Amino acid sequence: MNNLIKIEPVFSRRKITEPVCFIIPPSTFLLNERVFISNGVLRVGSVLEAENIPIEVLDLSGIKNFLEVVTDYIKEKDYIRKFAVTSTTPQMPAVKLIVDRLREVRGKDIKIIIGGSHVTLVNAAYRKEVLRGISGRATKAMEQIKKMFDVIICGDGERAIFVALGDNPPKIIDADDKKSPLFLDNKALNELPLPARHLVDVSSYHYTIDGVPAISLIAQLGCPFGCGFCGGRESPSLRQIRTRTSDNIVAEMVHLYKTYNMRGFMFYDDELNVNKGIVELMKLITKAQKDLGVEWRLRGFIKSELFTEEQASAMYEAGFRWILVGFESGSPKILEIIGKKATQEENTRCVEIAKKYGLKVKALMSVGHPGESIKTVRETENWLLQVRPDDFDVTIITCYPGTAYYDNAVPCRGEKGMWVYICPKTKAKLSQIEVDYMVTADYFKGDPHGGYKSYVFTESLTQNDLITLRNSVESHVRESLGISFNPSVPAMLYEHSMGQSGFPTNILRVSK
Repeated sequence: MNNLIKIEPVFSRRKITEPVCFIIPPSTFLLNERVFISNGVLRVGSVLEAENIPIEVLDLSGIKNFLEVVTDYIKEKDYIRKFAVTSTTPQMPAVKLIVDRLREVRGKDIKIIIGGSHVTLVNAAYRKEVLRGISGRATKAMEQIKKMFDVIICGDGERAIFVALGDNPPKIIDADDKKSPLFLDNKALNELPLPARHLVDVSSYHYTIDGVPAISLIAQLGCPFGCGFCGGRESPSLRQIRTRTSDNIVAEMVHLYKTYNMRGFMFYDDELNVNKGIVELMKLITKAQKDLGVEWRLRGFIKSELFTEEQASAMYEAGFRWILVGFESGSPKILEIIGKKATQEENTRCVEIAKKYGLKVKALMSVGHPGESIKTVRETENWLLQVRPDDFDVTIITCYPGTAYYDNAVPCRGEKGMWVYICPKTKAKLSQIEVDYMVTADYFKGDPHGGYKSYVFTESLTQNDLITLRNSVESHVRESLGISFNPSVPAMLYEHSMGQSGFPTNILRVSK
């Protein structure tokens, strides 16, 4: 239990002189990896750069033979002894392979740090088990992580990284605590330098909005809602809204336009319109374009029941042409079970407002929730056919650590490796096959041409039923609405330097 003691150190920047290599793992589960840059780890990198700490970044996004890259890199860069890895949950199988390779080649001569959403979510679930006095699957998951890594950063990494790189750091650095000096408030968030995008090859990432070259940014942190399937509901760093000023956000956009000639911007915030100043932000973005004599194209996520005509008008004027909305289900029953806070009528109204003001809608849908049945899946299908979004996807849900579905599930009696979540209000059940997140990644999002897998089932739908129904909804709605599949892009193949020193520019950027 000692590693759960809240850490409140005076983190010293001056004592750190050794170089550190940040590793961005591949996302082998995605159809196209080289789309969005990993801004979170690059923000941490920018903080170190500001203190003149030497940094190297090994960006493995979209590299098919990434272990060969790792092997060549660590042999050539034998002076680096500290590695920091960021990871989402679906990236963990690749991360394990990378860590195993680092240990195999370099042995105990290195320190490996991990941060990112996976360990933050696992830690949130782990803390909950500790408070309950139980040792469940979150405890097991945390033990796996502790065996693999020397230091674990949970929550905000921008200050915690100095503790991790210092002398004798604790095993777990819990920056996911509002009372900790490592936790970022609004003021601290605004004072951070911009993500160090120059540490990766921006030109090798390809994303467009209505044909305009685009790049991603994060304007705010956190989502306050408590959807049962969504990770981070017990994690302050993922749940508490922390905002940047409108001036600060627009300054980053202007920087990206002037530095990389980007005229498209994908806002990767959970829900843009939880920010009460969204209209003010949109007006400032509009003004910036007029001052620069340029037109931008924007895309981002919004919360349906909070969406207003004023927001839609201001967003279109600012250059928004697409919004993404997590409607999740067309079934009123499932929306209630999820705890979505939005009704079917509010979701329909959201699409109507968007269309009125010229905004295209991508509907993000999911199946496999507690109480899911053929009827509720067909309600989702019929709702999509009714509102006619411009694009959509339908995924089978996964019970991540840090979600209510995962954290509040109990073991099935007599069924090893099986868990069940029971909805507190409706008593609907969701059965879950235990997933080893260090090995399995194909639960996240399969090939839309029929490559999905399911690790959940309900009282009336088997795993195969969910897969069949998901595929049926996907194909029928796309055919009916004339919406084509997005083509996938194959991963790049790293080529050995054949004895020559150095690494391809699409893999490595160095800051000294």
